[in-house]
Amino acid sequence: MTIYVGNLSYRATEADLKAVFADYGEVKRVVLPTDRETGRMRGFAFVEMEEDAQEDAAITELDGAEWMGRQLRVNKAKPREDNRRDDNRRGGWAKKQEI
Repeated sequence: MTIYVGNLSYRATEADLKAVFADYGEVKRVVLPTDRETGRMRGFAFVEMEEDAQEDAAITELDGAEWMGRQLRVNKAKPREDNRRDDNRRGGWAKKQEI
């Protein structure tokens, strides 16, 4: 399972998140997505912990908690959906080039 952490301060670092979640168990991985164009953090993260019970405890305790001046949103991450269009539905520039 992976934990979604939303409404993060843009100052939060991977080390900061590891320290907070370490109170609930061993942190396996922290991912802080950044904007492709600006390189700035996007205000959310994903955290993986060693055991599901540790993740459940972290979610229960941290959801709604104030941290770095923000009220955190912490829950189970939803699987990523594939938003790409299939070849038959392409539009715009790519389709015009095929003609």
